[in-house]
Amino acid sequence: MKKTILYLTLASALLLPTAENFAAEKKKPARKAKKQAAKKKQPQTWAEKAAARLKPLNNQQKAKVREALPKKATAKPKKDRRVLVFWRCGGFIHTSIPSGNYMLGELGEKTGAFKADFTDDYSDLNRANLKKYDAIIFNNTTRLELESDGQRRAIVDFMKAGKGVAGIHAAGDNFYKWRLGAAMIGGQFNGHPWNAGGKWAFKLDDPKHVLNKAFHGKGFWHTDEIYQYKPETYEGEGKLRILVSLDMSKEAVTKVMDHERFEKYKKQYGPGPRSVPVSWLREFEGGRVFYTNFGHRDDTFTKPNIVRHMLDGIQYALGDLAADAEPTAKAGKPKAAFAPAQGK
Repeated sequence: MKKTILYLTLASALLLPTAENFAAEKKKPARKAKKQAAKKKQPQTWAEKAAARLKPLNNQQKAKVREALPKKATAKPKKDRRVLVFWRCGGFIHTSIPSGNYMLGELGEKTGAFKADFTDDYSDLNRANLKKYDAIIFNNTTRLELESDGQRRAIVDFMKAGKGVAGIHAAGDNFYKWRLGAAMIGGQFNGHPWNAGGKWAFKLDDPKHVLNKAFHGKGFWHTDEIYQYKPETYEGEGKLRILVSLDMSKEAVTKVMDHERFEKYKKQYGPGPRSVPVSWLREFEGGRVFYTNFGHRDDTFTKPNIVRHMLDGIQYALGDLAADAEPTAKAGKPKAAFAPAQGK
């Protein structure tokens, strides 16, 4: 009987809350309330998110961008040109957007190639407003979801009128519910195994192409984040004229594919040599498209060769710089210009 009482006493003691347990239980609602309060403080609207994430450039940053600008346009504009720079994000917000916007504004003004207007308002993508412009530039936009079929039609009609689109970096991370829009850009984001902190080798697939003039016929090294594209939506060499791609002859580039973070992609791309395009141009619905994946980092917009490459691509999209857009598969592949050995 004494043993039974002892067991019951011990069991009861174990079931009774200790002072420590009681205090911990008491803190749970407080912690939950704190988490909920913190969540409420997080930016919710696009305007709030943009204000929290995007900071204006200081004078030193602006000066570095201006130093990278070419003195004049590659081609004389056929008429006064206006571009609409769209920079809204539905997904990740790149902090380099202000640098890109500043570069584009200063670039157009200094070279006389175009006048830039800037918007993050979907409602500006309408037929009447777009008639004022010669090109739309998507600067690091992500996960764009156009609000109406009318906006989609307005962009297609814009292209059918013989106008142009240029895309910078995350412009390749959009239109997941609009197949034609994805086709227009040429590819859709499928991860970036080549991260923004790495210095990567790039080859010129078409060294003598006018839109590669900025690189003087030589491959190069550059620090930036580089995308790969969904195989099912990438338009490929049958529709795109590839200008620049990762230089897969360099170990610094290929060893990334041996990393564990690349394992999930191997089935998608299969065995054998990989080609990872970075810049291209194409004709689309009667208009012109230029896209470059450069531009994740702020300092990309301080590199004279990259800025000139972007200017030339924009002037092609505007219709002022004549450029061969015959797809690579039909035009044939010239001898590529590979990057030098690292450090040279």
